[in-house]
Amino acid sequence: MRAPAPAYRANDGVIDAATAALGGRLLHSLDAVGEVALHVDRASLVETMVALRDTPGLEYQQLMEIAGVDYPDRGIDRFEVVYCLLSLTRNHRIRVHVQTDDEKPVPSVTSIWPVAGWLEREVYDMYGVLFSGNSDLRRILTDYGFRGHPQRKDFPLTGYVELRYSEEAKRVVYEPVALAQDFRTFDFMSPWEGAEYVLPGDEKAKVPEAKGAPTPLKADEIVKADAAKSPTQVPSDPKVTENTGQSGAGKSGAGAGEKPANPSVMPSKGSGGGTGGGQNQ
Repeated sequence: MRAPAPAYRANDGVIDAATAALGGRLLHSLDAVGEVALHVDRASLVETMVALRDTPGLEYQQLMEIAGVDYPDRGIDRFEVVYCLLSLTRNHRIRVHVQTDDEKPVPSVTSIWPVAGWLEREVYDMYGVLFSGNSDLRRILTDYGFRGHPQRKDFPLTGYVELRYSEEAKRVVYEPVALAQDFRTFDFMSPWEGAEYVLPGDEKAKVPEAKGAPTPLKADEIVKADAAKSPTQVPSDPKVTENTGQSGAGKSGAGAGEKPANPSVMPSKGSGGGTGGGQNQ
């Protein structure tokens, strides 16, 4: 049974066709996990995109996404700009990679795909990558006056300034970030297994606490503060209902002040001298 979604075309021959079309502009290529990645020269990016769009056998007409990647350990050209292209006629996708830093601009592809204007603004806002030829390269996600680029791996997690509404000034104000407590690091250990070290304050965890106080001990390890010191004594002769001396019921020869042995049998009134309402005189 065929899948309801259309299957993508295989990568066979894509790298060879791209190598023939791009020539020296193609630095190196990679076919891994079912995807083709083309690393191209930054300066000739526009010509490369036009060739990938118009060359028969490639025909990647649509720009789907532009993403930024940061490799701070790389040193030179730490950033990569990744273009995701789709061929509608061939039902195939590829990725185009270019390398740059925070000073050397990447040629804008807005002349080929106008939608790239917003996508390039996002990469600039998050990573600080510049795009030459983009007439409206402004921040798109962060606020006006924001300093820094949040997706850089060396950007402080707390930022530099914070935005809040001031009731005193009746307007939005910017203030330096003030942390209520020092930044803490976490070891990401399983909460069910627990840490191998003793946290501050846990050195008294095995001591029984006062009555009503929370305790980290298990139920079978808890020692109650008001627990009895001696075991409870069980009577040697328990009280039972079969023993008439203990229950007081079923005694023979009950007196006038005692209840009869069988309480269900009540004494009947005499028929001769009775004055009941239902009796004949």
